[in-house]
Amino acid sequence: MQQSNTYIIVFTAILTIILGGLLSLANQGLKPMQDKSIEIDTKKQILGAVVDVSEMSNQQILDYYNGTIKSIVVDYNGELIETDEKGSPIVAEEVNIPKNFKQQPEDRQYPVFIYHAEGNDDAVEAYILPMYGTGLWGPIWGYVALETDLNTIKGAVFDHETETPGLGARITEKEVQQRFENKQIYDENGNLESVYMLKGESNPESALDEHHINGMSGATITGKGLSDMLKSYFSYYQGYIEKVKSEKSVASL
Repeated sequence: MQQSNTYIIVFTAILTIILGGLLSLANQGLKPMQDKSIEIDTKKQILGAVVDVSEMSNQQILDYYNGTIKSIVVDYNGELIETDEKGSPIVAEEVNIPKNFKQQPEDRQYPVFIYHAEGNDDAVEAYILPMYGTGLWGPIWGYVALETDLNTIKGAVFDHETETPGLGARITEKEVQQRFENKQIYDENGNLESVYMLKGESNPESALDEHHINGMSGATITGKGLSDMLKSYFSYYQGYIEKVKSEKSVASL
């Protein structure tokens, strides 16, 4: 029997409401699991800049993170930020880096993850700085760890959203990331220089100094995006870096 148009419209509306409600309930039910997964992945990347976490279970990652990472948030000048405009505490792990990226550098919040000996946050071993930029097809980001001299790169982890597999997507490969290790971000005169990816992977040794590494064949634009990201964020964190260096100098007197 043919149904009236009114019946069809009402039936469709009711079905849409029911399905929408079910999807909403499912999303709410899954959200805690999704949030936990994001938390673990983020902390895994942060720790990955200083230690090999590939053999750690999710719980081991969380436990190790809690025992070895002290997090703070600073402003563009390197001053500690503890509360927002409403007086609510600011948590480094909750700072939305992509959202921050849309603001002017002077207006952003900058998380710093301080890696220390397990159970002793006074025994600092590295400073891990989150970064965000643009590759060939979309966002790229990473975490770069500096030694306690705040000049030498201890390690780095990079990731991307849509870079080309086998080309720009290679920034996620350990072999590429390890090229940054032991490179310097300041020159011999104390000026911020950063580290740059060169074009190609067969550059002469004379070109691979403390500020330059081999790039990725066929991924020049991604490499340039990565270099630009590093240069920019090291400059954004320069206020904090210089502040810590100054405090270390005073403490050593």
